[in-house]
Amino acid sequence: MKANNPNNGSSPNGSSASGTRERYTPEFKVQLVQQMLREEKSVAQIAAEHGIHPHQLYQWCNQALQTLHLLFSDQPAREQAAKDAPRLHQALDYQTPAAIYRRIATPTTKEEISP
Repeated sequence: MKANNPNNGSSPNGSSASGTRERYTPEFKVQLVQQMLREEKSVAQIAAEHGIHPHQLYQWCNQALQTLHLLFSDQPAREQAAKDAPRLHQALDYQTPAAIYRRIATPTTKEEISP
């Protein structure tokens, strides 16, 4: 199955007429890496079909394999929870123990100040 290059107007060898660098969508990269891993075609064949240099395909494949362990890691969930905690605490009117102590220990009205 041939994937469409997400960039219209580019030449078959991957360079555009304006001389700017090609940009490929993550979905396109994943599709080509999957083709490489299936080993139904050579890397050279896949590269030629899509107008990409074989070295670029190897780079994408290496990048995918190096970050594959993140799919099985709880780290992204922990990072997201840490980002959401202040907002959730505010939404729930959460107060730290120190804030509660300050509120209790500090008089707020004249009646509380005078005996």
